[in-house]
Amino acid sequence: MVTTTRSVRTRPWRSASPIPLRTVDDPPPESAAAVSGTVTARIPIVLPSPSVPGGQFRPSAFSGEAVPFRATAFREGHDRIGVHVRLFSPSGDESLHRLSALEDGFDRWETTIAPLEEGVWSFRFEAFADDFATWEHAAEVKIAAGVDTAIMRELGALLFERAVADQSRPLPERRRLENAARDLRDPATDDGRALDVVRDPSIAALFAVRPVTSLMTVGATLELLVERERAGVGAWYEFFPRSEGARPLKDGTIKSGTFRSATRRLAGVAGMGFDVLYLPPIHPIGRVNRKGRNNTLDPQPGDPGSPWAIGSDEGGHDAVHPDLGTLADFRAFVRAARERGLEVALDFALQAAPDHPWVSAHPEWFTTLPDGSIAYAENPPKKYQDIYPINFDNDPEGIRAEALRILRHWIAQGVKIFRVDNPHTKPLQFWEWLIATVSAENPDVVFLAEAFTRPAPLQGLALAGFQQSYTYFTWRNTKSELEEFLTGLAHDTADFLRPNLFVNTPDILTEYLQFGGRPAYKIRAAIAATGAPTYGVYAGYELYENVARPGSEENIDNEKYEYKLRDWDAAEERGDSLAPYLRRLNEIRRDHPALGQLRNLTVHWSDDDAILVYSKTLSAELSSTGRADTVIVVANVDPHSVRQTMVHLDTRAWGVTPGEPFEVEELLTGQRWTWADYNFVKLDAFHEPVHILHVKESR
Repeated sequence: MVTTTRSVRTRPWRSASPIPLRTVDDPPPESAAAVSGTVTARIPIVLPSPSVPGGQFRPSAFSGEAVPFRATAFREGHDRIGVHVRLFSPSGDESLHRLSALEDGFDRWETTIAPLEEGVWSFRFEAFADDFATWEHAAEVKIAAGVDTAIMRELGALLFERAVADQSRPLPERRRLENAARDLRDPATDDGRALDVVRDPSIAALFAVRPVTSLMTVGATLELLVERERAGVGAWYEFFPRSEGARPLKDGTIKSGTFRSATRRLAGVAGMGFDVLYLPPIHPIGRVNRKGRNNTLDPQPGDPGSPWAIGSDEGGHDAVHPDLGTLADFRAFVRAARERGLEVALDFALQAAPDHPWVSAHPEWFTTLPDGSIAYAENPPKKYQDIYPINFDNDPEGIRAEALRILRHWIAQGVKIFRVDNPHTKPLQFWEWLIATVSAENPDVVFLAEAFTRPAPLQGLALAGFQQSYTYFTWRNTKSELEEFLTGLAHDTADFLRPNLFVNTPDILTEYLQFGGRPAYKIRAAIAATGAPTYGVYAGYELYENVARPGSEENIDNEKYEYKLRDWDAAEERGDSLAPYLRRLNEIRRDHPALGQLRNLTVHWSDDDAILVYSKTLSAELSSTGRADTVIVVANVDPHSVRQTMVHLDTRAWGVTPGEPFEVEELLTGQRWTWADYNFVKLDAFHEPVHILHVKESR
């Protein structure tokens, strides 16, 4: 027996289209399955979604994500059909949701549901002959034309009687339908009054919630993995703990910061509204082939080396660099971060310095060249003489066991998020196994793939289990590039790939930031913070650090190879910090649940090739606040100019009729305007290059 005893407050989903389930022991209508020798059902259901290419992996979502459930369903002739999706939560709750026909002429049906419970959900689509909709359409046409009116009225009365026979319908509904049937049969009812019954929206609503069905087709049962919210929503901040609290010594060298001194920076990071603090590798750094400043091969005394050159006689991937403190100090740092609302993410880089303990204990884990030397890492023209890459084919079982041991070790220290370095240089099969194994033990662990690579391996890593992925965002800067890029993220790959839009990294300082000045930093931060529910900032961005090493796309005096001494507070006091802007962006993200979604982005139009326009909207039924939310972003992506143009909005995206006025509040400045679907904008890159507008609800 299926019941719906849960209250709305405790349902494991949010939806605008729930349908009451049967409350009796009657079995559901039998499926009109394919006849012998065919694969086609009576009412075909094809192209179900959410789905992933090839069907080998589950699609995924995060808790609270508004997920479109879509299918193509059709039948012969002009008779109408309806489509449901039946959901089963991980704990066994069953719910039924009505799909609406998309007005695209392609027989596509859709509803949007926000699953809340973490775990594996199952769902199936059900298509049926919608007898009321078929009658309603025919009666509307024929009675208005005076054709077969008596027959149409009697067919309607019989249909209403079928609905009344369903004892699960509330008594007031059955009485309402009995009266409607009586009206249709009453000789005193003229055709005009009969049409009123046909067109009565309250009657149509009763059949929409509890349709009278026949010719039911039940589709295949599919699955959706729902992960914790942080797997899809968060503002990341990256810093090197060795730089936080570092200080110069009399001999000109610099004494490393520690976990204890880095703890003092937590207040600043949390104060800007970030959720995740990402740390580069915190392990001992190799001394053999250690890199000097700016990636040189001649380190000077006191040069700390690259944290990604992991391992020395002081330990490997399970150890803490002694300059940073002890393992107990790290655990205390994680606790202190958690107390400030920050979750610590740790770098997981499967590679080794030449003096890593693995090199002597497991030389088979590396590639030996004909001259007897071990191959170091390369990404031509870049060379990493301080790093040996792992060869995953010589001892795959041993490498798997060691990788799993390392992750279990750091999970035990309180780490539940890992940023994985260059995963596209390791076998995809390895990641599928490792992430599945870890997730089975700790389903709340999140992996971010740092994979700046071709689309196939990037998407393959997401399919194999990575909850988040770096993308090509840093190299998408023009209006047309961003329109295509953001649309693709929201609608083409969202069932399996979640982007983390980092604006910069220790390795990436794009020409846009190098030469765009301070406006470029504002523009990129605003688009990253609003274009996707997860984005990231590497420390120094708020100080507009934009000087590159000649001929490269990375900062000069790169923090990968040296300590960086920064005075965050003094820069903010002088007005030379973007921190207040980042703080406001993160406040806006927290206040507006539409920005915590990925799939709800709509690109709009402007008459200027540098003015990017998009919106994000979330209905009240799907929102955690219970209120509808719409945000419009208008960005001047040319950091060198003042632009003015007309913006054209498809206001139907948030339920406003084209041409109707609505009120907006500019969330960065507090200004308010009355807008419609055509609006004049002027964006000064040197003042405020971006509008972030909240559409105010009508009272």
